[in-house]
Amino acid sequence: MKALFIASALTLVGSCANIRYTQKIENLKESIVFEDPETIIKYSLTITPEELSTHVYALSSKEFEGRETGRIGYHRASNFLKDFYVDNDIPSPLGYDNYYQRIPKSYFSKDSPSSQNVVAFIEGSELPEEVIVISAHLDHLGISNDDTYFGADDNASGTAAVMEMAQAFALAKKDGHGPRRSILFLHLTAEESGLLGSRYYVKHPIYSLDNTVVNLNIDMIGRVDKAHEEKQQENYVYIIGADRLSTKLHYISEAANNQFTNLTLDYRYNAEGDSNRYYYRSDHYNFAYRNIPVIFYFNGEHQDYHQPTDTPDKINYPLLQKRAQLIFSTAWYLANSEERLKVDKI
Repeated sequence: MKALFIASALTLVGSCANIRYTQKIENLKESIVFEDPETIIKYSLTITPEELSTHVYALSSKEFEGRETGRIGYHRASNFLKDFYVDNDIPSPLGYDNYYQRIPKSYFSKDSPSSQNVVAFIEGSELPEEVIVISAHLDHLGISNDDTYFGADDNASGTAAVMEMAQAFALAKKDGHGPRRSILFLHLTAEESGLLGSRYYVKHPIYSLDNTVVNLNIDMIGRVDKAHEEKQQENYVYIIGADRLSTKLHYISEAANNQFTNLTLDYRYNAEGDSNRYYYRSDHYNFAYRNIPVIFYFNGEHQDYHQPTDTPDKINYPLLQKRAQLIFSTAWYLANSEERLKVDKI
């Protein structure tokens, strides 16, 4: 009888704890409110399939020779980005006309030249010292055996999305709707060589990592993978890492999607035991390793992954637009919320 009483008491305590946790999550979700959603929609609509297509076709053209780290094609692509930011009056955090965070040859393998991350910046109006980082790697595999690895999805798609988001935030600021926090647009080198550009950035950050609020990292968001293609379900994006360090970041992401884009957010690769280990395989991980909350946006691998056949004609540009708009609205909230995003899972 005594044992039964103790077991019942423990069950009651567990039930109460579960109710308290459930209520806490409900309260957290209710606290996520997008102020002035019409304004967010207005600027998200400046991210268009046509402009995304123009960027992807340029970045994955023969002129850029597969954008191999440190090679001439990569430098041409870097200059293409610099010209874009200059033309759109989006400044560099490094000072006038200096959009390159240069990385010395000694940082790379013996046969790799020096390279650079490309950076642009919109300063926050109220909390400029707090920084949202939106990133995508610029490099790809270059040329091998006379085959150009164009890298349209990997990662011209993510690069184009960052460019369009930067332009949208710049237009909003020009119209008097600038972000409260600062936003760094970070185009990374040497992801394909082992996440080296992001590793260099976190070792030599332009802005203190203590003041880096979040990293939203984009790597391949222009295609549909086999799993979704077979089910004729293209309206999705994989979300990886959102709940690993910050409970609220996961729910901000979901709220942004529910209000603005209505994609299917697929979490299968976010599982701790995922055999693909995607959480560790793109540039966001170097931020997460330093306890900075991250989201990795990804469409999954497809038959053209790391092949010369990854070409711009195969990108789904309306879908790329929708995924970019999800990231834009998430970044908008993070840049403008009253409270800074908290790390509560270490």
